[in-house]
Amino acid sequence: MQKMLWKEYIGMAMSSIRSQALRAVLTVIIIAIGIMALVGILTSLDALKQSLSGQFTQLGANTFTIQNRGPSVTINRRGEKGKVFPFIQFNEAVRFAELFNYQGATVSLSYIATSMAELKVGSEKTNPNVQIWAADPNYLTTGGYVLTEGRNFSKTEIELGSPVMIIGSDLVYLFGKESPLNKVVTARGLRYRVIGILASKGNAVGFGGDKVGLIPYTNARYAYSSPNRSYSINVMAKDGFSMDATIGEATAMMRNVRKLSPKEETNFNITKSDNIAESLLDNLRYVTIAAAAIGFITLLGAAIALMNIMLVSVTERTREIGTRKAIGATRMAILFQFLIEAIVISQLGGLTGSALGIAIGNVVALVVGGTFFIPWDWLGLAIVVCLGVGVLSGLYPAIRAAYLDPIEALRHE
Repeated sequence: MQKMLWKEYIGMAMSSIRSQALRAVLTVIIIAIGIMALVGILTSLDALKQSLSGQFTQLGANTFTIQNRGPSVTINRRGEKGKVFPFIQFNEAVRFAELFNYQGATVSLSYIATSMAELKVGSEKTNPNVQIWAADPNYLTTGGYVLTEGRNFSKTEIELGSPVMIIGSDLVYLFGKESPLNKVVTARGLRYRVIGILASKGNAVGFGGDKVGLIPYTNARYAYSSPNRSYSINVMAKDGFSMDATIGEATAMMRNVRKLSPKEETNFNITKSDNIAESLLDNLRYVTIAAAAIGFITLLGAAIALMNIMLVSVTERTREIGTRKAIGATRMAILFQFLIEAIVISQLGGLTGSALGIAIGNVVALVVGGTFFIPWDWLGLAIVVCLGVGVLSGLYPAIRAAYLDPIEALRHE
């Protein structure tokens, strides 16, 4: 009996929605906009987090970097940047690389020679936004790069500072349909022979991983000379279990290389590759909170709009309510009819908004180099939120309709 009553309540609610199709569609659109804003923003942020994690985990979970300063994305709670220490000089970096061999760890030296290089091949040229990295042969391993064609730097090329270059996949177009290998590319008026091509790492969130050229650091010392040059030392531990021990040994070795006494403060920074991603993701947490607040404010407006529309519906259907009561409809039946109407409309808006939000979020995912995914947690949240919106918005109009005096309702014009 109870089951049949519920079927009747739902049937009456659906019949009323169909009879008021235009009002229902407008209400669905209002709620859909709110849910689209909420799901779309949060899905986009998830895509951005996914992209950031992918970018930095390419460096490997066992990699850490020794620099004269912390990463630019790390900011302490007072909003001040971390300390900047004396530059890591060429002789210090080379000495560390020669001496450090803890448990078979891999060490590489590198620095950004320039971030504004323009590469030319004949009449073809790039924009002046190519990063030229000064590196040694081990940099491909510690930097998470893979060669699709060609080879790495040889020991002789490093010793002689030979003008050779390994290019990123985004620079292959300069050579047209020909293979770039053993062809000449010009950078800053200097000619380099291409010896290798890197596999794509993706250019997510503006890091430009594929628009890059690697040259021997010994060549960069005179080709891109600068008095203010600090080397970065990448160290890849043998495995994750020896990571902390390797960091400890590297810290002791670097202190020895920099000739620090036991009482002196360590004047360099060690950063794990995954710490950079964690720092960025931690900052994105506040963006997520702000985005959720914006989405909920939009939904609050949608809830108010739904309540107003339901109140108007009660007013317009006062005579209908009186008729239903006159032929035996109970207050509970009237209440559930209007409440179910509000819930159905809100859920239709939620489903529509969720679909649009997922589409928008995944467009952002494709732009920043992520992959298509469905945020089931945000979908669950959207359904629960829409249920709450429907109940809260429909309860007062439903109660008002249920307690209308049937005689006064029948006399209503």
